[in-house]
Amino acid sequence: MNLQYRKATENDISFLFDLRTKTMTEHYISSHLPTDKESTLQRILYHFEKANIITLNNEPIGLLKINKAENHIEVFQIQIDPKLQGKGIGKSILKEIIEEASATKKPVRLSVLKTNKAQTLYVVLGFKIIAEDQHSYMMELVN
Repeated sequence: MNLQYRKATENDISFLFDLRTKTMTEHYISSHLPTDKESTLQRILYHFEKANIITLNNEPIGLLKINKAENHIEVFQIQIDPKLQGKGIGKSILKEIIEEASATKKPVRLSVLKTNKAQTLYVVLGFKIIAEDQHSYMMELVN
């Protein structure tokens, strides 16, 4: 699998809007969260400086928004085009992040909507729920 990453730019907003709509709308609806264009754009722009486009054979297929802080790594968002989900891409990316965190003895943190089936993958990889709010679980993997 020839996955690569490149820094997201303003030119990627249209791709990211489409990706977010395809990957997250059903979860927002079932969580009773807004799905309008403005809310979607705000979510895209949240920590945009940390956004990386995931490419496969030079084609954009997803988003990885990650913060590598001094004492932890936080995955803000990971989204893979639905046509490519279930093929191990997200798992592969998360395993790379976990390996890096393990080498530096940092925990990995993320949050996931309670309605998102991706939480199953996170549990399989060793993440544990450390907190929750009305809509999301906050999860952590300690190395």
